[in-house]
Formats: sequence, C-alpha cells, structure tokens
Amino acid sequence: MTSTFRTLTVPLDAETFPGGLPSFLVRDDVLCWTRREAGLVGFGEIARFTATGPERFLEADIWWRHLVLEADIEDAVDCPGTGPVAFGSFAFSKASAHESRLLVPEIVVGLRDGQAWLTQLTLDDGDLTEAGARAALDRWLGAGRAGDSAGAGRAGDSAGAGRAMAGGPTSGAGFVGAGFVGDDPVPGAARAGGAVVRPSPLAVGATLHTGSLSEEDWMAAVAAGVREIRTGALEKLVLARDVVATVPTGVNAAQVLRELSARYRECWTYGVDGLVGATPEMLIQVEGRTAQARVLAGTLDRRDADGMDGSPMEFAERVLAGSEKQRHEHDIAIQSLTTQLAPFSEAMNAHSEPFILELPNVWHLASDVKAELAEVEGHVPTCLALINALHPTAAVCGTPTTVAGALIRKLEHLDRGPYAGPVGWLDAAGNGEWGIALRGAVIESPNTVRLYAGCGVVDGSVPETELAETWAKFRPMLESLGISS
Repeated sequence: MTSTFRTLTVPLDAETFPGGLPSFLVRDDVLCWTRREAGLVGFGEIARFTATGPERFLEADIWWRHLVLEADIEDAVDCPGTGPVAFGSFAFSKASAHESRLLVPEIVVGLRDGQAWLTQLTLDDGDLTEAGARAALDRWLGAGRAGDSAGAGRAGDSAGAGRAMAGGPTSGAGFVGAGFVGDDPVPGAARAGGAVVRPSPLAVGATLHTGSLSEEDWMAAVAAGVREIRTGALEKLVLARDVVATVPTGVNAAQVLRELSARYRECWTYGVDGLVGATPEMLIQVEGRTAQARVLAGTLDRRDADGMDGSPMEFAERVLAGSEKQRHEHDIAIQSLTTQLAPFSEAMNAHSEPFILELPNVWHLASDVKAELAEVEGHVPTCLALINALHPTAAVCGTPTTVAGALIRKLEHLDRGPYAGPVGWLDAAGNGEWGIALRGAVIESPNTVRLYAGCGVVDGSVPETELAETWAKFRPMLESLGISS
C-alpha cells in the first residue's frame, strides 16, 4: 500500500440513538460486534487481509501492525475501539481451506460506557472532517434503509452493493459450503432432537437439510469418540455437526443480527463477511495490559426443566452444577485456557467455582479468567499473538489438542470453516475482543444458511443426549431465521 492509512474519530451523542448499536444494524453487509447495547459496528471496506494455514494469526498480526505503524490518527475520544479498527474472522483449523480474514471498514460507530463515537478510515489523500464522516455514515445508513424498504435487504443483494461501494469484492468470497447438502430435505418441517421444527410465518416454506453427516452417522461418531477416550488417548473431544436451512423468501442478515442482539443480550452478537451469530464465550479480551476470558463447558437445555420440581435455576444448580461429568468437562476447559495463558501473564485469577450462565435456550457452567499481561521481549503481546497461543482451547477442540484435532478431522467429515474459530475486532493500541464463533451460521447464498453446533464428549457421554444438545444450540439461529423450534 502506497497511500497513508488515516483515521478520524469524533464523539457522538449516545442519547440520539437510544436503541444502542443494534439500531445501526440496517444492512446485510454490516460488520458487527455488540453486547447489550454497546460494541462496534462497521460499514464498507477499504482494505482486507486473508490467510490460511498454521501461521494465519501471526501473518494477520504482522499485516495489521505494518498498516497502523505509520498511520495518521486523529482521535478525540481515545478509548478502546477508537482510531484504526479491523474486524476479523479466523478458520477453526490450520488445515482448513477457508480463508481467515481481517477487514478494515470505512466507517465505525462505537458505544461504550455511555460514550459514543464515529470513526472514518481511509487510504485516500482527501481531507477527513467531522462533516465528511457524518455524511459517509448517513450514506451507508440511508442505502441500508432504502434496501430494506424496497425488499432488497437480502444477503447477496445489499451485501454485494455495499461491497461494491466500498471498492471490495462483490460476494462473500471464501464461504464455500463445508461438506454437501444432503438429499433428504424435510418439506416445511424438520426433526430437532425428536421434536418438530416448523417454519414460522417469517420463514414460509423454509426447510432444513442434512449437513455433512446424518443424525445417525453423527451419533456413531460420538460413540467412536467415547471409545477413543476410554482407551486413554485423550480426555475430551468436541464434535460438531452442520445443517443447512433454505429460506425461499431470502435471508435477511441484518434482521438476523437484530433478533440475536435482542434475544441474547448476554452474548456477543457478531457479523463478519457472511458469518453471523451470538457467542456466549469470550476467547480473549485485551484492554491495555489486562486480558480477560469467559470459558464455557457444560450445557443443559432449559426445556429439560419443564415440569420439574423447584425453580428453573434450582433445577440447573442440581442437574448441571451437581453433575460430575459436567464439572469434569468444565475443569478441562479452564485448565486448558489458564495453562496456555500463563506464559504471557504476571498474575492471573479465575473463579474457584463455576457459575451458571443463564441464556434463553440453555444454561452453561461458566468461569471468568482475568490476567495481567507480562512483557515478552520488551512488548506486551498483541491480542492476535495471544490467540495464536490460546486457540484452539479444550472448550472447542478437546485435550490433548493434537490428538483431539486429528480425531475431529477423522470423525466429523466436515471443514468447520470459521465455526468455533476466533471472531471479533482489534485496534491500533493493541486492544481487542475476540469471541469463539459459536451459535452461528454462514450465509452461503441469498437463500441458504449453514448452521453449526458442537458438543463436548467425555467418558460417559451418551450420543442421543449430545444430539439433543446440538439442537438446543441450533435454536438461536433457527429462531432468528424465523424457524420455530
């Protein structure tokens, strides 16, 4: 790049958008990282980096640091997420053909602790002004609302138009379907762990198709994983599966993101280049020298509490927190993260006991970890350097990682692509938030979406129970697509 990377950040009045950042989710090509009403949304694209293979995190880190090294930054707000920002999504596996990516938007709107801001980013030579930044935001928002009102707010329509305006690619390049769509669609309805998923009025004619493995074949894979665990080769294995939703009326990505942000307020809603979802798990959050993570392992479907004695939370405490199997799975996940984070930390603390995270679809055993980062060779590690050391954790792969990873490739018959990979953002100061891309899907065409869900398998796991858990984890995306479950 021969042009200088320049950014201008100006304050906004947060009271002028009382709905918070979800009120800006009006375009299918929006870049999104929100929780409750706060976070970041981005519009347009001025630069993109892609990589595959085992060095994808470090290559992205080098590209970003070179880009911002001599950047001309004017920042009147100066907090995490201001100035130069890139959104990113990385493949789960180093062997994946899926391209990991960093995207630099033209416009970013941020909201944090009641403070709001607007950033314009450019590689051009023209002046950056507050009036120009506000006009650019109005242009993106106006085009998005016009598309919605004209019925064009479909993935592949406004998304293509938005990328063309930004000078970027005109399709969701790289989101090639993992595996194939099975030839056994269930017209108008589909089984969900023994229940029936029926299309709601929002998704008339929607169907679900078998993904890479049928339910029976996936349960056989779980059983095979349990047998491997009993040989002592590994302690835990995480197996994923996919299903494909076909929505004849079209997939409205902006509507999906709004639904997720409204229903799953305790999760981080993400949208990056066709990857959408709402994850409850934070891989790493870096602010200055402080790093934090939220680890989940152990799941209970909230529907299991129907008709049981006591309050729903009492049921969760008894069945989830009181389960030796669930606690063992959770302990493995915590040990995995803290062991990998320790070499980068001066001090670290984690909950001595997991807490129960209550979500609309499930309960999880959860633990928060906080660490003070140490200087390594004279520098505090960047968030991408930390991700390179942390990913994949036992929560999404298993342990030992190398054994579990090899078994995943053997049993899943699936390229996970960005599913269970890091997704989030970073700024020039080294701050960033990176979740694990769970409870999500890849929009593969204007009418098709591939959904992913996975389960931790340990000694004692029952294939039928694990299958039912995947349907509970599919529920956020199914509901956001207008498919009741």
